[in-house]
Order: sequence, then structure tokens, then C-alpha cells
Amino acid sequence: MLKADLHIHTEYSMDCNTSLDELIRRCQELDINCVAIADHGTIEGALKLKAMAPFRVIVAEEVLTPNGEIMGMFLSETIASGLSASEVIARIRGQGGLVCIPHPFDVLRGSALDGKIIEKLAAQNQIDLLEVINSRSILLRSVDHARAFALKYNIAQSAGSDAHTLPEIGNAYVEMPDFNGRDDFLWAIAKGKVCGHRSSPLVHFRSLAQKLKKQYL
Repeated sequence: MLKADLHIHTEYSMDCNTSLDELIRRCQELDINCVAIADHGTIEGALKLKAMAPFRVIVAEEVLTPNGEIMGMFLSETIASGLSASEVIARIRGQGGLVCIPHPFDVLRGSALDGKIIEKLAAQNQIDLLEVINSRSILLRSVDHARAFALKYNIAQSAGSDAHTLPEIGNAYVEMPDFNGRDDFLWAIAKGKVCGHRSSPLVHFRSLAQKLKKQYL
């Protein structure tokens, strides 16, 4: 079985300073043997980690659209920020990737994809996975909403720590069977169990401080 944290950031995100070596060591300490690296606006770190790590690495990216973020998984090329949600999804599909909606219905997070767009995409069967547990989501009602929505539309449920610091890694994960490739992943995660808990709200201040540091120092 895999213990898969399906949303982690690295130093390749503008608001994180976790090195790839540190990330590998921390995952090994926690027995996490599968990760999705979803840096903001790039897959560079994910590709490098995949070549280094002794465990499974899913190359992913959080792509910022004018209406919020969409995560592409199993990517081979970076997708530019600023495109429409429909164009981002088309580019994810064009790479043979999967569409995941991170931190859905999180009303306290400005980067959350607009709820009306999520509804529209779900009705069009354009969502492969919904992140029902994101450790950085402060309100429990967003978790409850996401779970109910995933069940309503029969969308596979994902979970991730959204870690921007080392101590956050593993705060949310999916216990799931091993898999080989994109299609096998969907089968495996459907048989998985989402687990996790919320991180301290203070982690948001740490990532903001890191973002400001990278911008001005």
C-alpha cells in the first residue's frame, strides 16, 4: 500500500523554501512513499525530484487561472498561468494528464477556484479528482462540502497537505494500492482512504513571509 501525500510544494514555488533533499528525507521519516509535487506555475522541481526520489513522484502543477487554481497531474510540460479554466483543462488533457481541483470551496482562500465554475466543470465531467482534504483549509465546512460534492458527482477523492514547510508534509494523505501510470492511478485512488488533519493557521504566515523574502531579497 502507498501512503500518498498528493499536494506538496518545493523551493520551486515562490512561497516555499523546502529543498528536494529535505523533502526526500522528511518523506522517508514519515513513511510517505508517493507524492504529487504541485508547485505554482512550474513542473521543474517535480521533474527533478522524480529523477532523485526513491519513491513514486507524480509530476503536477498548480495553475492559476483568472478564476482560481486548477491542478494538473501526470504532466510533462509546464502550463502557463493566466489562461482560462477551460484552456488549462484542455492543455492538461493534451498531455494525457488528470484534472484535480485543489482546496475547493475554501472561502478563505483567494486562490480557490470559483464554486460556480467547479459546478459547471463537474456537470461536464471535466474533473478527475477533487481534493476533499487540504491541510491548509481552515474551515471544516469546506471539507464537508467537498466530500458531499465528490459523492454527488462520483468524482475520485484526493488529499494532500499542501505543504509549504517541512513539518506540514504528511498532514494529509491517501492510503491506496500501488499503481502504474495515469489510468491505473484512478483505479487505485478509488480504492483508497483519505486521511489527515488541519495544519496550524500560522503556516499561511510562514509561506507569505517566504514569498516576500523571494520577491524583495
